[in-house]
Amino acid sequence: MRVLFVTLFIIVGDQITKLFIKGFSMPVLGIQVKGMALGTTVPVFGDFARLTYIENPGMAFGIDVGGKLFFSIFSVVASIGILFYLYNMRNERLLFRFSLAMILGGAVGNLIDRVFYGVLFNDGGLFYGKVVDFIDVDFFNMNIFGYHLSRWPIFNIADSSVTIGVLILLIFHRSFVSEEEHSENPSLESAAPSSQSPPEIGS
Repeated sequence: MRVLFVTLFIIVGDQITKLFIKGFSMPVLGIQVKGMALGTTVPVFGDFARLTYIENPGMAFGIDVGGKLFFSIFSVVASIGILFYLYNMRNERLLFRFSLAMILGGAVGNLIDRVFYGVLFNDGGLFYGKVVDFIDVDFFNMNIFGYHLSRWPIFNIADSSVTIGVLILLIFHRSFVSEEEHSENPSLESAAPSSQSPPEIGS
């Protein structure tokens, strides 16, 4: 299960960036990071890429259907389910396990926000924290069902990890399935008709 190091790397990177955006203090170690004020924006590459600090109680990219408690419990259940599935698939292709590890890392990254941030930052109770989003990138202007989109919804490292993991599964799904079918039926290749012609009668 060395692929879980990918999950750990994503979780650590996600949480470090969120803490530096949100700000934190550790008086015992003499560490204090001011962070950004909620709603402020800092240009990184002009207007194309910016750091914009927002918080949301919903899913990835600010999607909010339901409530905080629902998504917190859903995140716990989903993360446990992905972990068990990853363990059961431990003998599958590395790319397949890598994509699952990325999805798990992103799910746990946002799960930490939802479950613990409310308590850690005195902003709510357990399971009532808000997810920290800060990556703000430009997007071409388009209208979808009457909704105008000029910038991509603000997201974080956990969101992007889940998205990339899902894209890998979708792009390579056919190869994953074909390889699984071949491993389950190794006799298919040997059962294929021979290209050699039968011996002539009477020779």
